[in-house]
Amino acid sequence: MKMVVAIVQDKDSNRLSGALVKANFRATKLASTGGFLRAGNTTFMIGVEDDQVSTVLNVIRSNCKVRDQLVTPVTPLSGTSDSYMPLPVEVQVGGATVFVLPVERFEHF
Repeated sequence: MKMVVAIVQDKDSNRLSGALVKANFRATKLASTGGFLRAGNTTFMIGVEDDQVSTVLNVIRSNCKVRDQLVTPVTPLSGTSDSYMPLPVEVQVGGATVFVLPVERFEHF
């Protein structure tokens, strides 16, 4: 058995949740925050049998898209901020960060 932990952008969360239900996968959703952009994410925890890992990864891959977004950098913590002019920077966001972990034991009460 495996635990698939998928961290996705909030914009993809509802679409992925619906696709997982449609594919008969049960998932636990947790609200999370990214460290780099300090933006909201959703973390999905999905328990699957070993032979289902590729199927659940395909569901995640087809529902979590990378997109470009303009963000304004955070003001630096050190130094003077008098001359600091934050300009928007285009970065890629979205997609999914996925971890597949072995599960030694699973119980449902």
